[in-house]
Amino acid sequence: MALATATTSRDSLIVVANRLPVHRVRGGSVGEWETSPGGLVTALYPLLRERGGWWVGWSGSAGGDARVFEHEGISLRPVPLSRGELEHFYEGFSNETLWPLYHDALRTAQFHRDWWRTYVEINSRFAEAVCSLAAPGSAVWVHDYHLQLVPGMLRSSRPDLRIGFFLHIPFPPIELFGRLPWRREILEGLLGADVVGFQTRLMAQNFLRAARAYTRARGAGSVLHFGGRSLRVLPFPISIDVDEFGRIAAEPGTLARAAGLRRRIGENRKIILGVDRLDYTKGIDVRLRAFEEVLRRGDLTTRGACMVQVAVPSRGGVDEYAAMRRLVEQTVGHINGEYGEPGRVAVHYLHRNLSRDDLIVYYRAADVMMVTPLRDGMNLVAKEYVASRPDETGVLVLSEFAGAASELRQAVGVNPFDVDGMAGALVRACSMPEREQRHRMRAMRRRVRAYDLYAWAESFLGVLAEDPPG
Repeated sequence: MALATATTSRDSLIVVANRLPVHRVRGGSVGEWETSPGGLVTALYPLLRERGGWWVGWSGSAGGDARVFEHEGISLRPVPLSRGELEHFYEGFSNETLWPLYHDALRTAQFHRDWWRTYVEINSRFAEAVCSLAAPGSAVWVHDYHLQLVPGMLRSSRPDLRIGFFLHIPFPPIELFGRLPWRREILEGLLGADVVGFQTRLMAQNFLRAARAYTRARGAGSVLHFGGRSLRVLPFPISIDVDEFGRIAAEPGTLARAAGLRRRIGENRKIILGVDRLDYTKGIDVRLRAFEEVLRRGDLTTRGACMVQVAVPSRGGVDEYAAMRRLVEQTVGHINGEYGEPGRVAVHYLHRNLSRDDLIVYYRAADVMMVTPLRDGMNLVAKEYVASRPDETGVLVLSEFAGAASELRQAVGVNPFDVDGMAGALVRACSMPEREQRHRMRAMRRRVRAYDLYAWAESFLGVLAEDPPG
């Protein structure tokens, strides 16, 4: 680790996100860090190295200090958070107020004034960190629902900055967003940006309607006028590193491991795969019920098919997430008890993190990929599966309420609340002729290749560099 100096050039980029792009090495020496996995880090690290600049974010553990440091050529500015602040800002307002509300109120959002006050305080701390680093005219790119007040705070303190904001999760319809007691403050925070980006056009339209309804913002199309200035509101659907997924998927080692997995499960069995964070928005329990319905009807049997569900641990200390884990595991046990046979289970359940290489092995082995969230901003698992199928076989079953559905139109679309409809789609996917599989997969692969992770970042930053709209 090298200490970095708190200076930056005019043409540099400052990325602001809830988390730094690094995490402490478990069992390593004090101050030892390694780069975190994830698409955002993959896309923006090369840009920061090329342009110079900073990444501002929380270190991932309570306490700590704000001393800047350098990692792999990137300057990092930690924003310290106490245990109590994490409970109010992150676990409270971000994930028990905003998260359920923005995901179509799938769970009841909680509104607590103490959480809101901490959210304002932490957003102000992030904004102050940026102001301490930014040279006149710097570009600042703020990310996600944790930091929606930062653009407005920066605009008030540093009107010289070019400020972009991107929301990775859905932005809800006005009928839901209007429930938020601090709706005007959130909107005015976002209106401080020069460019506000969303995953889909519908989400951008939801924001435009809310801004016109609850603030003094006016305008038509994708341009709003607010506070004596103009800003753009546009869709920028996030993507993945397509070449990297394709490269790993084509490696002989990956193919050998995928073949070995198929042999262990049963070479003549259809493998139906789900990969999700263990979150109530992902619809894992409904997906399992659809698979059970197919087995109950006899449309598929455990001799001919099985499901593999990878559930990545998530917020296990929160009651609702712990309850979801219990429900999923009870459902898996019920299905296996009802339909399994000795040496041949119906559902293989993995509650763990898997590396990217391991996930790609599962993507290569799977005949059917079920991505059926009840609501999702994008869901990159769908794109990862498509990018990992260079032989152009495989069937993607995709929720119409995932942002990816607006791009991957050749997937088998489903309403994730409809158990019978998902069961029918699953039977259709398992019996789809290879010719149709290739036709659909080829079209989806063209789309994913044409607009990859780097194109996403470049398109957003390209718009941010343009002159403000008239």
